[in-house]
Amino acid sequence: MSRRPFIQEPSKTGWWLKHPRYIRYMMREISSAFIGFYVLALIVGLFRLSQGEAAYNEFLTAATGPAGLIFAVFALLFAIYNTYTWFQVTPKAMPLMLAGKPVPGTIIVAVHWLGFVVASAALWLLAGS
Repeated sequence: MSRRPFIQEPSKTGWWLKHPRYIRYMMREISSAFIGFYVLALIVGLFRLSQGEAAYNEFLTAATGPAGLIFAVFALLFAIYNTYTWFQVTPKAMPLMLAGKPVPGTIIVAVHWLGFVVASAALWLLAGS
């Protein structure tokens, strides 16, 4: 019997491209970076607003330019994807029991989507759009 230790080859850079499950996982992780960058852009906008009208108008010009709009669309798409994937995981992360019986995962996900739509509509109405 040989006592040679198992030596695993170092993983290559595209390891996550070999399985659809890993691709979805990595896309969710990448989506977090886009959402973080969008939040940083909003913080920069608040900072520019504190510097006065001219500085804020410069920020608005950059944000509504082609690069700013493309970034906003990517951030929105990634935010929707991130929301979708986390809602799909919710029944596994937060199983519910009602009257001693487990609540089906589809109901848990549907209630989360309903809450998302209601909260979005309320914010839309409060914003005056």
